[in-house]
Amino acid sequence: MSSMKRNKISRRAFALLGCSSVFALALTGCGVNGGQVEGSASADDAAAEETVELQIFAANSLEKAMPEVEALYTEATGVTFADTQYKGSGDLVEQMRGGAPVDILITASAGTMDDAVEGELVDESTRQDMFVNDLVIVRGGGSDVEINSLEDVANVEGNIAIGEPGAVPAGKYANQSLASVGLYTNADGEGGEYAPEIADKVSLADKVGTAAQYVSTGDCAIGFVYTSDVYRYDGIEVAYTCPDDSHKPIVYPGAVSATSKNAEVAADFLDFCMTDEDALAIWAEYGFELA
Repeated sequence: MSSMKRNKISRRAFALLGCSSVFALALTGCGVNGGQVEGSASADDAAAEETVELQIFAANSLEKAMPEVEALYTEATGVTFADTQYKGSGDLVEQMRGGAPVDILITASAGTMDDAVEGELVDESTRQDMFVNDLVIVRGGGSDVEINSLEDVANVEGNIAIGEPGAVPAGKYANQSLASVGLYTNADGEGGEYAPEIADKVSLADKVGTAAQYVSTGDCAIGFVYTSDVYRYDGIEVAYTCPDDSHKPIVYPGAVSATSKNAEVAADFLDFCMTDEDALAIWAEYGFELA
């Protein structure tokens, strides 16, 4: 990254700090000694004390890539990050409804972000589609399970890992795909029932990463996850890629929280995610494509 680009990001990221730093200096002692205000900190010290820390709520499938991008941004701007939360998108929205302090929300489905907008949990004007992903059926590494079509799911011996559709977008997309071949009763992917051929085999997971782990440990023969999850977990491999027309488009929207106290810096980080060359390389390494 060029020094000009880093300086530009730094100026934007710390723009909000200027006023608070000046105010902090004004409140210190009034005596003057050799041109220095007695008892006061330097402007640099005040700025350091005011360093912005962002709290991000992100879809579980971003768990590996996001920390690396955050590290890039910290290096470029000095902005730090709190303990980023990686959970099912629905669970993250529910936490926000409960009053959890958040600066940025990134979900794994447009519908979940719609819920956040309707609940006035995010600033809709900052919303942008960030990434796309593919839905795949995975099997354990070296497994002889063969999946050549969605219909083949009905013939699998062993359990099937699927994210709980009310909280995990990957589970909802999986159910949509199954509905396209008659193995689920609701084309929306939620509120339906599994066909008798698979009903007793489905193991619901609290997040897409858990579905991947069920397969990697052998608890399930196959599971529905994202392509990016194959990069996150050892012991699984792609058995089949679900056709794009079998489910709704998989899009990851991001937005600044409506209650963020660092809204300008949060918006800058979202822009950084989408434009910085090093950040883009990280997303690609973990199987994400720009929307």
